[in-house]
Amino acid sequence: MISLKEYLTGGETTISNLLLQNYTKLGLNTNEFMLWLQLYAAHQGGEDFPDLAAIAKNMGSTTENIYSVLNALVEKEFVTLETTPDENGRQSDHYNLLPAFEKLNILKEQERFEAEEKNDLAAQKKMLRSFEQEFGRPLSPIEYQKIGYWLNDDQYSPALIELALQEAVLNQAYNFKYIETVLQSWEKKNIRSKAQVEEEQRRRKQILLQKDEQNHSEELPKVSLYNWLERKDPDA
Repeated sequence: MISLKEYLTGGETTISNLLLQNYTKLGLNTNEFMLWLQLYAAHQGGEDFPDLAAIAKNMGSTTENIYSVLNALVEKEFVTLETTPDENGRQSDHYNLLPAFEKLNILKEQERFEAEEKNDLAAQKKMLRSFEQEFGRPLSPIEYQKIGYWLNDDQYSPALIELALQEAVLNQAYNFKYIETVLQSWEKKNIRSKAQVEEEQRRRKQILLQKDEQNHSEELPKVSLYNWLERKDPDA
């Protein structure tokens, strides 16, 4: 049975679950990833150029096979062999393992972009359905072209265009010119999200309420504050 001291002095290797979950997507097989992990564990232990014969023993493999797997890692650009001078000016070799993390970052960025693109496409379809429902007819090619201009050239989001459509409907202005005016007005105020639109609507509503209250107070007749009940009759 392993002792607690042996367990603690054995050290630990900390690796993100993202790498464990995605190494096959990055193009590594299990043997290649296990060798990379062995090199990474050695690096965390302060050894940047470990003995491959010892790693071969850890993996239950031959040194020749481990060299072959290492070559695959280098060819796939997950590991680079670098030579740098030490404090005394002597050249020393080490394995650079950072390319694996750089590849993981690229993979996650690609996945994020694809997810955003998919969500954006769904939002565009929803927005186009809203136009057809509110207008009560299919959109014309020119109207599709106009919406494409808003999306691609002006960089308005589908959600923002749909909010501008709702603004037009509330004002019974069923035309693209009005919708474009709304979008341009929001752009000047740097309004780009639903929350900002709602805040702008609340602000406008508050201004209108204040104007109504002011107009109402100005229209009220002036009433004398004289108390007629306390009037004294000079003949009494």
